[in-house]
Amino acid sequence: MPDVSFYHLESRPLEWALPRLLARVVDSGLKAVVVTGVPERLPSLDSALWTYDDQAFLPHGRAPDDNAAHQPVWLTARPDDRPNAATILVLVDGASPPSLDLAGFDRCLDMFDGNDEVALAAARARWTAFKQAGHTLAYWQQSGDGKWEKKA
Repeated sequence: MPDVSFYHLESRPLEWALPRLLARVVDSGLKAVVVTGVPERLPSLDSALWTYDDQAFLPHGRAPDDNAAHQPVWLTARPDDRPNAATILVLVDGASPPSLDLAGFDRCLDMFDGNDEVALAAARARWTAFKQAGHTLAYWQQSGDGKWEKKA
């Protein structure tokens, strides 16, 4: 069963943290699909991946882009949308996975805003659901400078 890692955003916003996490996925030779629970955020996430670093390029796409199958990162608001055959599922903005068994994925990353009580409560509910489904869980909290610290 795929591992699920929760990423608790505190000091830096999603638009800052997501590209850096995805760059590590792409650098590892893996493909990711990013599912947002807020479809209106797709343009800002798309923009963040283009502009997060003047010295780096993070190839990605979203509907209605062509060549979706060749994109290492695919942005979507549909949990069942995976045209790039990604093995890493990234959930943002309270998105739900296509199923709790995460069939077809090797790993799931769930990023949530710890400064938003509603988002925090929803993340706790997803944690409980994944745990009950039998997944191995990890919890990462953002430090003041935006780095990730694994918590017990």
